Amino acid sequence: MTQPDFSFETAARKRGFLHVAGVDEVGRGPLAGPVCAAAVILHPDNIPDGLNDSKKLTAKTRGALFDEIMAVADVSLAEATVVEIDEHNILRASHIAMVRAVKGLSQMADHALIDGNMIPRDLTTSAEAIIKGDGRSLSIAAASIVAKVWRDRHMEDLAQHYPHYGWEKNAGYPTAQHKLGLERFGVTPHHRRSFKPIHNILYQDKIVSD
Repeated sequence: MTQPDFSFETAARKRGFLHVAGVDEVGRGPLAGPVCAAAVILHPDNIPDGLNDSKKLTAKTRGALFDEIMAVADVSLAEATVVEIDEHNILRASHIAMVRAVKGLSQMADHALIDGNMIPRDLTTSAEAIIKGDGRSLSIAAASIVAKVWRDRHMEDLAQHYPHYGWEKNAGYPTAQHKLGLERFGVTPHHRRSFKPIHNILYQDKIVSD
C-alpha cells in the first residue's frame, strides 16, 4: 500500500513557495450537517508519524493524530452550512469551505495542494489539484484527518439534540438507522433539503398535506 509523502510540498518549496498548505474537505455525501474543510501547513522538521487518508485510519488513530497535528502544524478549519449547500450545490459549497479554510490560516499560504481534480474558483493563492491527494500528500492527509474528526465531533454534538438519526455513529450519512429516523420523525433543520431523499420526503409530505 502506497503511503503519502512530502514530495509535492518539497517540489513546491523548490519553486520558491515557503508556506505550502494541504487542503481537503469531508461531508459531501451525508444527508445532514455541514460540509467541512481543513487547510494544514506542516513544518518539514516536525511531521507526525502515521499520516494517511483519513478513511484508511481507525477513529482512535484519527483522534490521536488530530491532537498531534493541532499541536505542531498551522491548521484552519471551516465549513459551509446546510443553507449554503442548498443554496448553491454540494460541490460549490465544499469549495466555499475550502477557500474559507485557506483564508483562516494564521500564516498565509502561498501555495495550496487541493485534494481532487478542481481548484476552487475563489481561491486567490497559487494552487494545484491532486487527484486522490489524501493518499499521496502528507499535508492533504493531515487536512483530511482534522476535517473528518472535527465534523464527526460536530455531528456527535448535534445527535445530542436530535437523537433519532444515529448521527453519532453515521455522521449524517444515509444508513438504515438514519433513514428509519427520517421515516418516523421527519426532517430536521440540519437536513439538506436539496438532496433527493430529503427533497422527496418533504415533497411527499406537501402532497399529503395539500
